[in-house]
Amino acid sequence: MYSNERRNFTIYESILAERERLAEQIRVLEAKLATFPEGNLICTRNGNRFKWYQSINHSPVYLPKKERKLAEQLAAKKYISFLLEDLRSEQKALESYLRKHDLDVGQSARQLLDMPGYRELLTLPVPSQNQELLDWVNVPYEHNSKYPEQLTHRTLSGHKVRSKSEAMIDMALSMNHIPFRYECALYLGDTTVYPDFTIKHPKSEKIYYWEHFGLMDEPAYSKNVFSKLQLYASHHIIPTIQLITTYETKEHPLSSETVDHIVKEYFC
Repeated sequence: MYSNERRNFTIYESILAERERLAEQIRVLEAKLATFPEGNLICTRNGNRFKWYQSINHSPVYLPKKERKLAEQLAAKKYISFLLEDLRSEQKALESYLRKHDLDVGQSARQLLDMPGYRELLTLPVPSQNQELLDWVNVPYEHNSKYPEQLTHRTLSGHKVRSKSEAMIDMALSMNHIPFRYECALYLGDTTVYPDFTIKHPKSEKIYYWEHFGLMDEPAYSKNVFSKLQLYASHHIIPTIQLITTYETKEHPLSSETVDHIVKEYFC
């Protein structure tokens, strides 16, 4: 992957993560704001000192010094209110960037896949002589319904995926005629997960799962990754055996060479 393309990808993925962080922070602060006393604090100078007023419905009431605790609470309330304004402005800016990104980035490739003549040549099915594999690929299955707005990258297989790294994996599997499903439901006890790719070996027909973890330099994300791997292992789906895993950080992006090597090692 070229460096400029990779840079755009990491910025986009970082902004998606930042949007989620902001939304959570806003939610917490909104809940906190609801716990403060009614009204707004007004401070006015009186010589070298300040007077405090609690304003409710634009009617200020003087707060004597013995009401300092109330004044402190109202000051904290005003600070959180202003902080929420700042966060919402930042959230609005991120949403504007993401909308523009979804409209502008990758248009050339997407437009080519929308053109019937090219789409027929670029959409690479499982070889038709194996009808059982074709049926497995094409049968309806339960998809991951969370965050559909993140499915912004159209692929050779016809799927829409969440990142350019997933699109790279999709392309490698499709080019090698490896049958797979994208974000197909997998039931592990009482928990349902959606592996990025559920793959059927074209010869042995054994099932493999491929999870790509793209934000490993974020502590909360990496903590969830380790919990997910533990869940897989507890159900006898073991990394490097039935479970393929790839990872990346901003400084160490996933490469097409790595993806190609994995596909050839496991399936070719």
